[in-house]
Amino acid sequence: MGAFAWRWALRAARLPGRGGTAVRAPRHSPARRPAAAMSSGSSTKEVGLLDADIYGPSIPKMMNLKGNPELTPKNLMRPLKNYGIACMSMGFLIEETAPVVWRGLMVMSAVEKLLRQVDWGQLDYLVIDMPPGTGDVQLSVSQNIPIAGAVIISTPQDIALLDARKGAEMFRKVHVPVLGLVQNMSVFQCPKCKHETHIFGADGVRDLAKSLGLDILGDIPLHVNIRETCDSGQPVVISQPQSDAAKAYLRIAMEIVRRLPVPPA
Repeated sequence: MGAFAWRWALRAARLPGRGGTAVRAPRHSPARRPAAAMSSGSSTKEVGLLDADIYGPSIPKMMNLKGNPELTPKNLMRPLKNYGIACMSMGFLIEETAPVVWRGLMVMSAVEKLLRQVDWGQLDYLVIDMPPGTGDVQLSVSQNIPIAGAVIISTPQDIALLDARKGAEMFRKVHVPVLGLVQNMSVFQCPKCKHETHIFGADGVRDLAKSLGLDILGDIPLHVNIRETCDSGQPVVISQPQSDAAKAYLRIAMEIVRRLPVPPA
């Protein structure tokens, strides 16, 4: 739970043969929620969600999707869709309990196929959910498609912030703009007495953002509703849109979109 998570924001990135914009959102329970928040925040925007976590795909469960992608006449995979969001994941291509035991080159090949051999259609945003770290997946994505921006998500604890800092520096080295940071599991409120406890620390991500000269995009609380809706495949922004947790995601989604560059005509 202490590990940070990635989310990318790719705006008006054109994938071969298809149009698209991509945006990335917070992870763990918060993982795929910004994608749902972007979609629910504007019914006129087409949003895609790519699970680039090859070793631990979780979009199928979080988005309540099962099955194998169909193929188009051009031999491209059609994303599975729920809540108005087109989704693609390694989890659609393997058994749910099957481990992926691959070396780096195979992972890079899989990421490229998920990017280029999928009929995404005309998207406004493509949200790419990345695994923690600065390895093959991150490099493959940043080198294969134009990225409008990255969002770093971290809990406030020191051990997670070490990796979050490395992630921000990696994106800078590959010339990907970092749109800002999100503080995940920022506070726990007792459901009975309403007392607030900062289990993972209070302002670690804020301090990191300040030291890096970056913005804070928002905070995600540690709340049982987020965990329950995540496990049941019913995003909190869809199933409980008036809740404080859903509003936190919607605010972050708006902050991400506001910082994205204007797409080319």
